[in-house]
Amino acid sequence: MAKSKTTMRDVAQAAEVSATTVWMVAHNKPGIPAETIKKVRAAMEKLAYVVKPEEISTKTDSVGLLIEQSSIPAISDVFYGDVIRGFQAEADYLGYHVVLSTFDRTTQDLDLLQTGFAQNVSGFVVANDGDIPPDMVMQIKIPNVPVVLIETYIEGQALPAVLGDNFIAGYKIARYMLDQGHRKIAILKGPSKYSSLVDRFRGCLAAMAEANVLPPAAWMPEPVHGHPLKGYVQMQEILALPEHPTAVIAISDKTALGAMEAIREAGLSIPRDIAIGSIDNTLESAYARPPLTTVHIPKYEIGVLAMRKLHRLIEGNETIPFKSVVYSELIVRESC
Repeated sequence: MAKSKTTMRDVAQAAEVSATTVWMVAHNKPGIPAETIKKVRAAMEKLAYVVKPEEISTKTDSVGLLIEQSSIPAISDVFYGDVIRGFQAEADYLGYHVVLSTFDRTTQDLDLLQTGFAQNVSGFVVANDGDIPPDMVMQIKIPNVPVVLIETYIEGQALPAVLGDNFIAGYKIARYMLDQGHRKIAILKGPSKYSSLVDRFRGCLAAMAEANVLPPAAWMPEPVHGHPLKGYVQMQEILALPEHPTAVIAISDKTALGAMEAIREAGLSIPRDIAIGSIDNTLESAYARPPLTTVHIPKYEIGVLAMRKLHRLIEGNETIPFKSVVYSELIVRESC
C-alpha cells in the first residue's frame, strides 16, 4: 500500500481552517467546535490523510511576540517574565511555535519588522508599548495577520488587548494608604511612555483626589533613566527635602525595592518612619526587607489569555475586537 503523501497543510486547505486546527483535531486536543471537528475529519477521510509520526511534535504555525529590547534583561525575574511564560505555555499547548522579536529603536529599521517578522507569522502580540508606540503598531500591522496587545491599548483603534486593571490597582494601593490614616503621601512615577504605568499613576491620583489630598510636585519626582535600582534616585530626591512623607506609593515593585534601599540608607525605618506600597506582586516583593505591600496583577494569566485570544483570531472564531481586563488584588504585608 502506497504511503499517503497528503500533508496537514493539504487537509487545512480542503477544510478551510489553519494547519494548527488540523493538528489539534488529529491529536484530540480540546477547544475546537464540534462543527469544525466534523469538517476536518471529513477532509482527512476524503484525502486519505494519515497522521505521520514526525508531525506529532511539529509546530504547524508560528506566532510572534514583539517586545522592546530594553525589557529583555527583566524577563527572568519581573513582570514580563511571567507574562511571556504564560504566553509560551499556552502557545505550546495549542501547537504553535513562538517567534520572539525584540525591537531597539536606536539600531533597528521598522521596515524589517513589517517585511520580515510580521509577514512570517500567523499572528502576533505586542507586549507593552514603551519603545513600540501606537503609530509603530499601526505601521507594522498588515492585512489578515491578527494582532493582540498586552498591557497596552491604542485610543481610537479597535485592536484586541489583554490588560491588568492598572487604574484600579493604583486606586487600591492609594486607597489603602489613605485608610491607614496617611495624608502625606509621595508617589514614585514611572516613564510616561508606558501606558500601564500612566494608568496606575492616574488611579493613585483619583483615590487621593477623593480624599482631598494632593501631593506637592516635589513628592512626585520624575524617574531617572538607566539607573539599575528603579526608585532609588527618586526616593533620594524626596529624602533631601525639608519635609518627608509618611508614606510612599511606588508605581511598580522594582521601583519600590530601589526606594526601600534609599530609605534604609537614610537611617529610617519601614514602616515606622515611612510606609511603602506598590503594584505588581513580583516574586521579589515577598522577600523584601520588610516584605512589600503590593497589588497583585495576574501576570502569567495575561500571557495565557493573550495567546488564547490570538488563536481565536487566527481561526476566525472571534470577529468583534475587545479589551480583556484581569482583576487585581491587594496583598498586605509588613511594609505598611
